[in-house]
Amino acid sequence: SGWDPFWSEYDRVLGPQVAEFDGWLQGRGAPELPGPRDYQWESPYLNLYVYPEEADYPRVRPLAPTVHRLDASVRTSDETYWEHEQLGRRGGLVYLSLGSLGSADVDLMQRLVDVLAKTPHRYIVSKGPQHDLITLADNMVGAEFLPQPAILPQVDLVITHGGNNTVTECWYFGKPMVVLPLFWDQYDNAQRADELGLGVRLSTYDFQDEELMGAIDRLLAFIFTAASTDF
Repeated sequence: SGWDPFWSEYDRVLGPQVAEFDGWLQGRGAPELPGPRDYQWESPYLNLYVYPEEADYPRVRPLAPTVHRLDASVRTSDETYWEHEQLGRRGGLVYLSLGSLGSADVDLMQRLVDVLAKTPHRYIVSKGPQHDLITLADNMVGAEFLPQPAILPQVDLVITHGGNNTVTECWYFGKPMVVLPLFWDQYDNAQRADELGLGVRLSTYDFQDEELMGAIDRLLAFIFTAASTDF
């Protein structure tokens, strides 16, 4: 019953953006987008999406026969990362990354840094394009760009915006998440991680300090307990 008002608001807010993007594409020789709510084309031959079967939603309508799911598609790199070793080994090791767009919000990033500075854990922070405006605390290391594929296997927990690459890579490496979604698929990914007990979804701009710190402590406690249990 809520779909009509939902799509009406969607068209009001995002319709002009889709139309502008469509015009930009056509101006560069690309074909017209398939519809006023579509940001991409569907290939008549092959379409791939990455999401593990265990986490994927049951579908009321089946996907087209040209659409195929991949459980994982993890980026590889020859880079290594050991900067966090200068922080010692006390507390959990947490990776904070809000992607290139999310990390450009300096106020949000600095608030996260200031809250995390109150905890007994260690943090690797992907600072993004405004890196010189973000001041890290003593329990943190970070840089503008970080080799995420080299970092994820080493950490205990990830604080993320919920982008599909990061979420599916966290699932691949078995890392729980605190998810602070910003737009698009990030809300769905945040909700799914929370529903499955694989993370905690928080309100990106309205979370209370205690909510974030409590979510980190609960997830780390679960990880450390599981690691010490002889299954």
